[in-house]
Amino acid sequence: MSATAQTEQEIEAGRQRLRLWVTSGPGLVWIMIFLLIPSAVLLGIAFFSADDYGAPVLPFSVQPFQQVAGYSLLGWDPGNITIFLRSLGQAGIATLVSAALSYPLVFFILSRPEALRPLLLLFIVLPSWTNQVVRTYAWLELLGPNAPVSWVAHLLHAVPPDLGLAPGSFAVTTGLAYNYLPYMIVPLYASAEKLDWTLVEAGRDLYASGVRLFWHAVFPQTLPGLLSGIIFVAIPAFGDYVVPQLLGGDKALMIGSLIANQFTETPDWPYGAALTIIMLVFTGMGLVGFRILTRKLGGAEEATI
Repeated sequence: MSATAQTEQEIEAGRQRLRLWVTSGPGLVWIMIFLLIPSAVLLGIAFFSADDYGAPVLPFSVQPFQQVAGYSLLGWDPGNITIFLRSLGQAGIATLVSAALSYPLVFFILSRPEALRPLLLLFIVLPSWTNQVVRTYAWLELLGPNAPVSWVAHLLHAVPPDLGLAPGSFAVTTGLAYNYLPYMIVPLYASAEKLDWTLVEAGRDLYASGVRLFWHAVFPQTLPGLLSGIIFVAIPAFGDYVVPQLLGGDKALMIGSLIANQFTETPDWPYGAALTIIMLVFTGMGLVGFRILTRKLGGAEEATI
């Protein structure tokens, strides 16, 4: 290889590195400033003691993590574990509801003329452009004691006549599923758009119909999009603050509200920081588990973290 050709390759490699830094640099800086540095600060605060006002002070202590586990001067209390399991349950149910609603919506969009599909997708994403607090307050009105939905619940004896569906667990599940539904529909639509319809026709030729046709011919092809949608819905729903705070109240306290309370209403910064770190650890474990699952199911190419 001549010296000129080698120099040109070095220049091209330098240009590629520059393009890489220009395109990925802002994202890396954003992650460092708003994720890594705050997480490091919280990790440090979690090992401090709390003064009478809840602020972090010396000496260093592991008591905040003992509080997370439920241990205090009064003994052991399963309250935190209950809240953690409730958060997992609410996030799981909201994810299942989002997936169940997304499949018919996605295939309804695919059945429309191709020129109309982007507009229909826009209508689905459009509510997300509104502030989440506004959308959640709207559901608070729709599920309140005097709302038509609550009247139906009264007739079915699901709630007492003087109460509504909000606040409560049902309202939280509804709010979470509604707020994160677009995050399930978009990746699922991307997978469904690439469907090999010859496999569906082959299934019909073999007299498969209904559930069997969907399960054997459609579901495997949309699995990458579904797995991506699950992670986009489950992770933020697990740590959501606005929806449980407004639609759940004291009846459906979730981990996001519990953490926020340690920095606002009943200040205990080390305890709140320890809760945050534990939540991040479990979130990371969930992402790793998701990565392993996608590889085993053959969807790792599209359903990436």
